[in-house]
Amino acid sequence: MQNIIDYVETTFSSFEEAPFSPVDSLVLSQFSYIRFSAMLSPLSSERKTLRIGELLQSEHFQDMFYGVRDIESNKRLLFALAASPRYRTIEVGYYVDEFECKQEKQFAAMTFFFAENQAYIAFRGTDATFIGWKEDFNMAFISPVPAQEEALSYLEMVGNHYTGRLLVGGHSKGGNLAVYASINAPSELQDRIQQVFSHDGPGFKDKVFDSEGFKRMSAKIHRTLPQSSLIGMLMENQGSYQVVASNRFGLMQHDPFSWKIEHGEFCILSHISASAQFADRTLNDWLENCSIEKRETFIDSLFYVISSTEATTFSEFNADWKKNLPAMVSRAKSLDPETRTEVLKILKTLAKVALKNLSHPARTPKA
Repeated sequence: MQNIIDYVETTFSSFEEAPFSPVDSLVLSQFSYIRFSAMLSPLSSERKTLRIGELLQSEHFQDMFYGVRDIESNKRLLFALAASPRYRTIEVGYYVDEFECKQEKQFAAMTFFFAENQAYIAFRGTDATFIGWKEDFNMAFISPVPAQEEALSYLEMVGNHYTGRLLVGGHSKGGNLAVYASINAPSELQDRIQQVFSHDGPGFKDKVFDSEGFKRMSAKIHRTLPQSSLIGMLMENQGSYQVVASNRFGLMQHDPFSWKIEHGEFCILSHISASAQFADRTLNDWLENCSIEKRETFIDSLFYVISSTEATTFSEFNADWKKNLPAMVSRAKSLDPETRTEVLKILKTLAKVALKNLSHPARTPKA
């Protein structure tokens, strides 16, 4: 059984011999988490690219892997891609990496030109920053969030500069951005999009599935979830999906390096796990019965408490947790009585929903 690194190291066929697949999409989606600002040019009318093999530059490793989760696995992936006859000649460009604290925005994307007249747009998922995660939580009460607007703008700009066929995808929030941008793109651009890949990407707050854009693109959307998916089952469901086996447990299955591959394809299971079905019902039932105002209060208060530390990433928080935890407890006590009471009410409501779901059988999963 392989993971995505093994797949890259052992797959030598060109894209003409073995067409682009969902596994290739996950590989490039994971690759987009690496930071290439020092090497790649931003989006412009004059396309400047580097081959993947040319991105293997050790003098830039410190910047490339700053804040990247699981640095060693990502380094292995970079080395494997740079050596691979299937991937090393892919040209990469149109690089964007934006981070805005005030707007609570974390957005990054890049485009891979891998075949004649065909390119793959990868939207980066949530990074290790608290701002990135705050924007994800904001999806529960804001639509669209800044990253979704940026994704649509990026897709349209690439479509204007590049006239070939397009594939679009991403992992986690990147999958959500890929779907959002594709279903909201102009119809003439939608016609050029061959497939949209969402790898454990969350759904949407609004009833976007009645839109004409979604109806035009729904048959092109390919969703994959690990068997214990939590992130990909959040909010509105986007229709059918394939369940992929993982070598890890629970929420850790969100990690693309854990997804199992055999003979160049994902190892597909018949349904998600019972625990994932339970978590899906609990969180989505809570969202459905919780007002937009209460969602906003809860999320803003949560991140207000987190902001009491000087950490900006999870790794920074963990490195000094003995200092950061007391700071958070102190900040939580400083919430005004009304807000603190509201947050406690929401936590109690979530607990009640969980108990209710425990007493009811799980829904039949979609395959």
